[in-house]
Amino acid sequence: MVTVIRQDGLRFVIYTADHEPPHAHVVGEGEARIDIVNLKVITQGRMSDRDVRRAVAVIEENQELFLETWRKYHG
Repeated sequence: MVTVIRQDGLRFVIYTADHEPPHAHVVGEGEARIDIVNLKVITQGRMSDRDVRRAVAVIEENQELFLETWRKYHG
């Protein structure tokens, strides 16, 4: 597990042994998985809609960093 960013009380991680599509796990008060390419929520577990919207915005702002990190571990 690699922490890509910590922002707004959220931790954005990419697991090194994970599966397609490229996605980030977001952990805060609850959890979510967000598709890095399409910026869509894959799963949302007990994370508020507000936090999910903030998480998507952070990934969008740093999309290239997230994609580079994904490619580093998944090719």
